Amino acid sequence: MKRKWFGGASLLLAVSLAAAGCGGGSNEQAAPSSSSSPSSPSGGQVEVTLAGWTTSPEEQSLLNQVLQEFETKNPDIKVKYEVIADQYMDVIKTRLIGNEAPDVFYLDAFEAPGLIEKDVLEPLDGYVTDDFDLADFEAPMLDAFKSKDGKIYGFPKDTSTLALFYNKKMFADAGIATPPATWDELMAVSEKLTKKNGGKVEVYGLGQAPELARQLFMIHAFGGKLTDDQGMATFATPEALKGLQLVVDQHLKAQTAGQPSDVGAGWGGEMFGQQKAAMVIEGNWAIPYLQSNFPDLDFGTAEVPTVNGKKGTMSYTVAYVMNKQSKHKEAAWKLLSYLTGKEGMKTWTSKGFALPTRKSVAAELGYDTDPLRAALVAGGPYSIPWQAGTTLPTIMNNFNNQFIAAYTGQSSLEEAMKKAQDTANQEIKAAQ
Repeated sequence: MKRKWFGGASLLLAVSLAAAGCGGGSNEQAAPSSSSSPSSPSGGQVEVTLAGWTTSPEEQSLLNQVLQEFETKNPDIKVKYEVIADQYMDVIKTRLIGNEAPDVFYLDAFEAPGLIEKDVLEPLDGYVTDDFDLADFEAPMLDAFKSKDGKIYGFPKDTSTLALFYNKKMFADAGIATPPATWDELMAVSEKLTKKNGGKVEVYGLGQAPELARQLFMIHAFGGKLTDDQGMATFATPEALKGLQLVVDQHLKAQTAGQPSDVGAGWGGEMFGQQKAAMVIEGNWAIPYLQSNFPDLDFGTAEVPTVNGKKGTMSYTVAYVMNKQSKHKEAAWKLLSYLTGKEGMKTWTSKGFALPTRKSVAAELGYDTDPLRAALVAGGPYSIPWQAGTTLPTIMNNFNNQFIAAYTGQSSLEEAMKKAQDTANQEIKAAQ
């Protein structure tokens, strides 16, 4: 599953998300039983190593199933699967430097530009055949793993976008028939749904996550950009501030939106589940979380309301990539293409923990018409991947530090974002 994004940066789920640290106890787990033998491959088998993280026993079981199916169809290939439970990217980068990295491994879109720039990944364009059906992938998720010259370095295994989650009972009690479709409607509905006692808010109309990973699409809503072509921060422009100001004003001026910590919750899903917010903007990870932890909650989902007349949402995606130094590239491609092909992806996403990045698989599994997941699937084509070049970690840290100051009224948004932008760009230049 994808990593959840809430509470500052990313918390591996995941939930995250979006619900998000990496689960798993041991540092290495064999997937299929045929891959767990300590003996070396026999009978002319090629051993391919695969590494990733895990977020739940259910997800681990699904991946085991996919790998077993692959080995059955490819008896000449044995998969050695390793779960890296802690400091995943640090481990991967260290092993790449030492030429000990796995043949195939998970790579979050957030980290992809850095590894692509370092030229440690195998470009995959030359392996692709017509039956792999590149056009079946949602374009934003596939583009997240392309280099500046258009080469493909990874194929996305799953994704989640953001959607509006709403409490059906609260809507009915307030006489609201349908979820808001525009941001103006969202503001009006939030006011109706906010409940106060003695001036103190007990239930917010909207739960917000005041961090870059959730607000990037708001920067784009009025034509703003997070960075320029050189990777320098540009989020303090008037165009970028317009969308962010909507978020801040709803919290400080309208007082109809709040963050999870305002009501003692850890993230948006918990805030919503505890009915401290009538609406939240969350990802697919929130669905199993809510169903498991708040089984009596009657909720629905809708696409994120339009801002400035434009549809917008985020997408969080992870790809399988191939180590450029792999000694078994043909076998590695067979594994990678099966995992991200229609058959493997169908099994992997069949339980709904994560959503397919292939349109045909989403349709075959019925997610495009599912009452809870259709809104998330619908956002795929226009989503903005959580990615912005190699300087994103620096930009994110500075943005989050200052945006929360504006969100809580410690400084104006314009002052906070200018300070964040200037500091981020100073740090980026110093690192060059």
